[in-house]
Amino acid sequence: MFIDFYKGKKVLVTGGTGFKGAWLCEWLLMLGATVSNYSLEAPTEPSLFNLLDLEKRLTHQQADIRHRETLLQAIKAFKPDVVFHLAAQSLVRRSYQNPVDTFETNVMGTVNLMEALRQSGQACSVVVVTTDKCYENREWNHGYREEDALGGYDPYSASKACAEHVVAAYRRSFFNGAAGSKMALATARAGNVIGGGDWAADRIIPDCIRSLQNGQAIRVRNKTATRPWQHVLEPLGGYLWLACQQSRAEIKSFSELPQWDRNIFSTAFNFGPGVTSNRTVEEVVRELLKYCSGSWEDASDPQAPHEAGKLHLSVDKAYHLLGWHPVWDFAETVKETALWYKNHLGTNTQDRRRLIDLTRQQIQHYAQAARQQGLNWAMA
Repeated sequence: MFIDFYKGKKVLVTGGTGFKGAWLCEWLLMLGATVSNYSLEAPTEPSLFNLLDLEKRLTHQQADIRHRETLLQAIKAFKPDVVFHLAAQSLVRRSYQNPVDTFETNVMGTVNLMEALRQSGQACSVVVVTTDKCYENREWNHGYREEDALGGYDPYSASKACAEHVVAAYRRSFFNGAAGSKMALATARAGNVIGGGDWAADRIIPDCIRSLQNGQAIRVRNKTATRPWQHVLEPLGGYLWLACQQSRAEIKSFSELPQWDRNIFSTAFNFGPGVTSNRTVEEVVRELLKYCSGSWEDASDPQAPHEAGKLHLSVDKAYHLLGWHPVWDFAETVKETALWYKNHLGTNTQDRRRLIDLTRQQIQHYAQAARQQGLNWAMA
C-alpha cells in the first residue's frame, strides 16, 4: 500500500481542510508520511478535518493559496518530497455567485504554487488536482480523454481548464527536465466523488444527509443529470500512486515525445469510475435510501443555473500506464458512503478516536479490495 514509498516522506497538501483533502491527509498519516497542510480553515461545520482532529496530528498552516509569498516561505521551510494541490473553490453554484473569487483561487492560486515551486527550486513530485469539468463538455456518450479540448461553461469549470493551461505552461517552460529542473508535475482529473464526511452545500450526498437528519424529504433539483460517481478513495489512490511513479521514474527519455513530455508521468491523467457507475442523480438518491430511511421529491427548477447534463471520463491512460482502475462499483460506493454517515451519526462526535478508526477502517477495506483485484499500487 505504497508503504515503502511514503513512509518518512515529507508531503505538502494544499486544501487539506476540505472533504477530499482530509481523506488524503488521513491516508498519508496511515502510510507514515510527515504531512504539512496549507489551507484556509475548514469550509464547513461540521468538517471531516476537525472531526478527525487532523490539526493536532499533522503540521497545519492556516493560510490562503492566493498569498504567494506566504506559500513560498512555507515550501522553503518544509522542503516537501511530494506536493498534492487540492486548494480550490470547488462548487459550481458558488462560482456563479462569486466568479472573481473562483478565478482568483483556482487560477491564480495554481499560478502561485507553480511560481513558489519554481523559485524554491525544490526537487519533488507534484500532482495538481483539477476536475472532469475542465473538458469542453459536448454531452458525448463516450468518455473524455486527456487529449480532448478543455473548456468550461460555468466559472468553476472554466477556472479549472485555466488551471490546466497554467500547469502545462509551467511544465513546458520551467519543469520536467527543462533548465535542469528535478520536479515532476502532473494534473489529475476526477469525476464526482462521494463518501463519508462531506458537508458541502449544493452537493447531492450532503444535501441528502441533512434532509434525512431533519426528517425532511430529499429535494432533488436535477434528477436526470448523469455523473461519473466514485468513492473519494478511488481518485486518491490514483493520486498517491501517480506521485509515487513520478518519483521512481525520475526523468526518462522518450525519443518519440517532445522535450516537455519526456516524463510520461508528468502529464494529465483521468481517474474516473467504471462505465456502469455513470448514473443519474435520481439513481444515486434511490440507492442511498436503501440504507437510510426517508423519501425524496422532484424539485427541478427550470430557472436554475446551467449544469452539465452528461459527463463521462475515459481512464484508459491510467489503466495502461499506471495499472490503475476503479475498485468499487456503484452499489458498493453508495453503500460505503451511507455506512460511514450512519456510523458517524451513531458516534459521539467528541470521540475523535472512534471517528478516526471508522475512517481508517474504510481505507483499509478499500485497500484490501484493491489487493484482491491485483492493482499495482495496492501490491507495492
